[in-house]
Parts: sequence; C-alpha cells; structure tokens
Amino acid sequence: MASLAGDAERYRALFETMDEGFCIIEFFDGPHGPLSDYVHIEANAAYERHAGIPNVVGQKLREMVPDEADGWVELYGGVLHSGQPIRFQRELVATGHHLEVHSFRVGPFENRQVAVLFKDITDRIEAERAQRLLNETLETRIAEALAEREEAENALRQAQKMEAVGQLTGGLAHDFNNLLAGISGAFEMIGVRLAQGRTGDIEKYLAAGQGATRRAAALTHRLLAFSRRQTLSPKSIVINRMLGDVSELVRRTVGPQIEVQTIAAGGLWPAMVDVNQLENAILNLCINARDAMPHGGKITIETANRWLDERAARDHDLTPGQYVTICTSDTGAGIDKAILDRVFDPFFTTKPIGQGTGLGLSMVYGFARQSNGHVRIYSEVGHGTMVCIYLPRHRGECEEEVILPGELTVEADAGATVLIIDDEPSVRMLVGDALGDIGYRCLEAGDGPAGVRILESKTRIDLLVTDVGLPGGLNGRQVADAARALRPDLKILFVTGYAENAVLNHGHIEPGMEVLTKPFAVGELRRRVATMLQTD
Repeated sequence: MASLAGDAERYRALFETMDEGFCIIEFFDGPHGPLSDYVHIEANAAYERHAGIPNVVGQKLREMVPDEADGWVELYGGVLHSGQPIRFQRELVATGHHLEVHSFRVGPFENRQVAVLFKDITDRIEAERAQRLLNETLETRIAEALAEREEAENALRQAQKMEAVGQLTGGLAHDFNNLLAGISGAFEMIGVRLAQGRTGDIEKYLAAGQGATRRAAALTHRLLAFSRRQTLSPKSIVINRMLGDVSELVRRTVGPQIEVQTIAAGGLWPAMVDVNQLENAILNLCINARDAMPHGGKITIETANRWLDERAARDHDLTPGQYVTICTSDTGAGIDKAILDRVFDPFFTTKPIGQGTGLGLSMVYGFARQSNGHVRIYSEVGHGTMVCIYLPRHRGECEEEVILPGELTVEADAGATVLIIDDEPSVRMLVGDALGDIGYRCLEAGDGPAGVRILESKTRIDLLVTDVGLPGGLNGRQVADAARALRPDLKILFVTGYAENAVLNHGHIEPGMEVLTKPFAVGELRRRVATMLQTD
C-alpha cells in the first residue's frame, strides 16, 4: 500500500509540475445526442495558463464554450472511437488562445476517456501572421520606398542641375563681359580717334576688337561642343595617320620640359570623326596634362582597338561593339576622387582664377558624345591621369585626306549672282558687302518665303547662302529643298550660329551643299563661295 501511495504522489507531483497543459475528459450522453458532451475529470495547474480558463475540473464543455463545443466534440470524439492519437493546432476562440494539441484515448472505449496535452502558441501564431502580413505588403512597401528614393534623387539631381546652371551662367557672364569690354571698348576708341582725325591708332584698336571676337567665337565653340550642337564634318580615317602632326603640335604647345610620346596600335580600325575637332580635343587634353606637371613630365598619346561586351559597355555608358580609343596620359599630380566626377562640368576647374576657363574637358566630353562615342577619365593622386576618347569603329572605306591650300585666289565669276537669306539685317549687309566687293551680284531676303519667291522668279542665281534657323514657317533646310526642286544644280551654302543638328547633321547634306558656322572670317566666306562656284 505504501508503494502505491508513493506512486500516486509521484504521479501527482509530475502532473502538477508539467509545463504543458494537461487534462482528462470523459464523454457522456447529453441533450445533443450520445457522447455529445464531455466533462473535465482531471486538469493540471498549467491548464489555466495555456487555455485561459480557471477551475476547469468538473466543468462541462457545452457550459464552458457553447459556441465551439461541436468542433471540440468532433475532434476528441474521433480519438475516442478510433483509438488513434491526433496532433493539431486550433484556436480556443472564447479566450483567444491558439493551442497546439496532442490527444490520445485513455484505456478502452468503454471508459469514454481521452487525454489532452497542449500548450499555448499564441505568440508564435501572431509572429507568423505578422510575417505573412509583412510579406504580403513587402512589394507595396518596396514600391513606396523606391518612389521615395526616386523623389529624393530627383530633388538631388535638380539641385545639382541648378548648381551647374549657376556655375555655367556665372562663368559665361564673367568671360563674355571681359570679351564684350574688349570689343565695345575697341569700337568706342575707334570712334574717338576718327573724330579726332587720329587714324594712326585705329589699327591697334581693330586688332584688339578682332582678337576679342575670335576668343568669343572660341568660347561659344567650346560651349556648343559641350552641348553637342557644334557643326561636325566627320569622315572615315585611321587616327594613326594624324598622330605625327598632332604630336608635333602638342610638342610646340606644351614646351620642351614635357616629353611627348606616341604609341600607335597596329591594325587600328577606321573611325568616323571630325578630324579637326578630334585634334582640338587631343590638344585640350594635353594642355591639361601639361598644367598638371609644372616641373616637367611625360605625356603619352596612344591608340587602340577595343571590343566592349555588354558588361563593359554598360560600365562605359556605351553600346556594346567595337571602338577605337585614343588616350592621353600624364605623370602629373592626378585628381582627387572626390572631384573626379565633376571634371566634365562646364566652367569647373581646379586651376587658380585666371588660369583656365573650365571648358576644356567639357568640350572634349561633348565632342565625344556628339560623335556617338564617350570619354572616360582615370586618375590617382600623385600618379597622373589618363583620359580616353572612345569612337565607334567605322566599317566603310577610309577617305583620302584632302588638304586645302592655305591661300586661294578669290576671283568672282563674271555675272555670278548670290542669293542671301538671313533674318539678321546686319549679317545680310556684311555678307552682301563682302561678296559685292569682289564682284558678285547679291540679292537679299529676310525669311524663307521671301527667298523662295525670288527662287521662283526667272532671275539668275548661281549660289544660295541661307541661314538654317529662319522665321516665316520655312527653315533653311526647307528653303534649300524648295530651291533644289526649282533649280536642281543650285549650289547651297548653309550659314548657322549653332548648326541646328535636327536640320543638318541628322538630315542628308547632298553634293553641292556645305555648312559655314558663325562667326566666320570674311576671308573664309569669300574662299568658300569662290570654291563652290568654281567647282563644276
């Protein structure tokens, strides 16, 4: 008897100290039918903690949770009838506790008893629900986060754009004010000296005004190069052919303290490029290299063939394919990484005030992009800088280099007539006077429709000189097309302030058509007109 009592105490101690809830239920027949209800005949202390119901012993199911009774009877009744244990999870709605349950029959069916072992997993269920909700809303939250990021990036880009615009306009105002001061001052002093009858000083002021005008033209040229609106005359060339002349020009420019080396790649592919503008770009890069080596150093100009796959092209912001590169490298001071991504911005310069316009690299960048290529810069402080221009490979035949004579005797064809169309009266006057002085007969029109009316007349016209951007509904290219329809062999010289590329570069310049960019020298205008009229 003592042994049985000890076993009972041991069982009760284990029963009460179990962490999981435990109970034994006994089925009975009720108003809802046979075995339709059960009563709790035993329960441990953990029952209340896990299920949320106190003093459960002696309570009947349908009195405890009447709305949920049928479900629980079905589950435990199945265990009673089959004798097969079950495991499941279910919410006890009355208390809001989610339970993980293991149930098995106690003894034979006739005892009508089932044991239930369970624990509260509400925290885990709520965590899983929260995770599911998190996953379900993840796409929306990512989209919202990306939208916020894009908005922030747009705001940053706008701020950077405004900073660049401010830098650009400030630089332009500074440089053009200096140039305008030289031009206007020269004109004023010419007027003063003419009034005084002192014509001996006029040449000095003319030279000063013309020099300021040339510098202004160079400044606008660099700006147009950066904005990719300069007039280009590309032709197919193997760049190695120009390295000799370019290296000699660079040597004369950078001085004897700088060693200039050229490395020409064997089998270099042709590129379609404006040779003069490429030469200017290389010279700009070499001048920057010289300025980075005040105590002397070495400049290397090197060409190469490059094949860019998808990844490399993406890194270089280019279309995959074959490219010709021309790189200049120096042994100078290098550029800090903190400012390396700003060096192509217009008017950005690391040089002291008055020692650089900040347009050299921006011009190179614009020229490369307008040539369907790109420019990349690599630099390390104390170890020098390399700048590479990437130009697409041209698969056509190379053109023979045409060298124009330095001086051309300008003689007007007897009776040759030139039609000048420009909306700026001063330009029409200057062009007319310049050509009239050497014997050409000039007609003028202020817009496209007026010019077309003259072309429709029976008047002899040997050459059309027209601005590209014209008012009146017809631009210069449309006037040229109308002129060719009326006079198929008419020679046409386009004159433009910035070569509207949608009209010229992206169209088709036919034989007998040429482009002259403003501002131009009178001598160049006369030479171009004479050349076109003397060419059959």
